Amino acid sequence: MNVTIVHACLRDGRGGSPTAVLDDQPSLTDDERRRVPALAGTSHAVFVTAEGSEASLRFFTAEGELPGCGHGTVAALAVLAERGEGDAHEITLRTPGGTLDGQVTGKDGEFEAYFTPGPVTLRKPADGEHKALLRALGVAEDTPGSVVAALGRPRLLVPLPTRLAVSALTPDFDDLRAACDDLGLLGCYVHSAPTPEARVAARMFAPSIGVPEDIANANSTACLAAHLSREGLPGVTADMGDSLGSPATIRAVATPGANGPRILVGGAARITRDPA
Repeated sequence: MNVTIVHACLRDGRGGSPTAVLDDQPSLTDDERRRVPALAGTSHAVFVTAEGSEASLRFFTAEGELPGCGHGTVAALAVLAERGEGDAHEITLRTPGGTLDGQVTGKDGEFEAYFTPGPVTLRKPADGEHKALLRALGVAEDTPGSVVAALGRPRLLVPLPTRLAVSALTPDFDDLRAACDDLGLLGCYVHSAPTPEARVAARMFAPSIGVPEDIANANSTACLAAHLSREGLPGVTADMGDSLGSPATIRAVATPGANGPRILVGGAARITRDPA
């Protein structure tokens, strides 16, 4: 198969999350799709069916199919733009989680790609609901301010006071997976308090889908932007991937909408390998 590797959500031209992007084939089974990330040396693979200014996307990890993948969407937009003409593109994306509006600029393998991930629902956890999960993360069970955010699948947003506290985490991944499975959660997105410039450090742990830690997670950053918009912040910039040696940055902007904030999220992407 012709697999393109895209580093999605670069920080200052470096790092990013390596993502496999390839044209989907009706002959492929889902078991074969699940094997692509391991064969390509990536955490995720995106399967694309393109037609003009529209495309259908399917996302897989080694554990199976996902309804959505933010950095995978950024990677797919970069590949679709590389195939098109001109330096600016608007692309409608159909995913298992819904239809997304994508916009991408750039050329010669270097792109800025953003998309609207859809509505985010937020709720406060019940008392004691996530004690086992917080214990597995290695934070105090009475850590205040956690929020369950759903964008496709729910995940727990966990605030910590400093970037150092985020970087120091050493979760027990077996216990974390069990706790996430028990609660029906995609994973945990841990973030520092926003700076005056609305910048945070973040880490996404998702062992239940075969990704102990994600280099970049755009959908969870979109969830955080929706949450922070309730506190008056119009957006957030999240630095991720440092603990994995691949710095990544995701930007999310929130604007008022009829059914809650409208989020635009994404970042820089570079096509790094396109084997024949």
